[in-house]
Amino acid sequence: MKFSIQSILGLVGLASANPHIHDPHHWHPPGPGDFRGPCPMMNTLANHNFLPHDGRNLTRAVVVDALKSGLNFNASLASLMFDMAIVANPQENATYFTLDHLNRHNVLEHDASLSRADAFAGSNHIFNATVFAQTRAFWTSPTVTPEMLANSKLARQIVSRAFNPTYTFTQSTEQFSLGEVAAPIIAFGDLETGQVERELVEYFFENERLPTELGWTAKADAITQEDVLRISGMISAATNLITDAPTETGATHARRGDLHAGLRV
Repeated sequence: MKFSIQSILGLVGLASANPHIHDPHHWHPPGPGDFRGPCPMMNTLANHNFLPHDGRNLTRAVVVDALKSGLNFNASLASLMFDMAIVANPQENATYFTLDHLNRHNVLEHDASLSRADAFAGSNHIFNATVFAQTRAFWTSPTVTPEMLANSKLARQIVSRAFNPTYTFTQSTEQFSLGEVAAPIIAFGDLETGQVERELVEYFFENERLPTELGWTAKADAITQEDVLRISGMISAATNLITDAPTETGATHARRGDLHAGLRV
């Protein structure tokens, strides 16, 4: 088959006008029959075809490759993420999970999500604009800090406990939640300062889409478990509402003061 100069130029022009024709990770929303879950990042990776777009048959190899290719997680961290998620598959000795498995309440999915309603109130895995508005109200500048993320986490827990009679939030949930709240910093922010551009985070939550159109690119250095623990630690420290750190002597005096105050009631 012969191609004219015009036809070749036409193909080049078509590719230039449609740069995603050859992009296997072009974003596409879920369609009928596609599974999605409560985790915005896993949904995002499926929407970009790093994970299977249907959200099914997520094996260790598939998850490790997706987290490496999409976010530059190193292999050991990505494998750990799979180990945490596989428990959501109720099948004994399962070697895969689906995004739908993650919707099981109080397994990994939990109350007081930053972007989902509690299971008691309805869907626990569909993005909820009202809930997210409560969350981002605490992101009070164009740069989101660990303190702002911690404030939104605490606020969501208080609202959930106040209005959800089945509110459940265990110590295990707390540890898992810290990692979730840290995720926007880990994926899109500065791993040293713990800060992240609010615009990137809002775009990600609202669209379940990587914010490449806003200039984001995956980190050049692979993200490690140590990075996740450091950022989660920042969030954990910021949830403490006490403004000083008393010495042992100070702590003893505080306890005595509490006792005396109680006797005066």
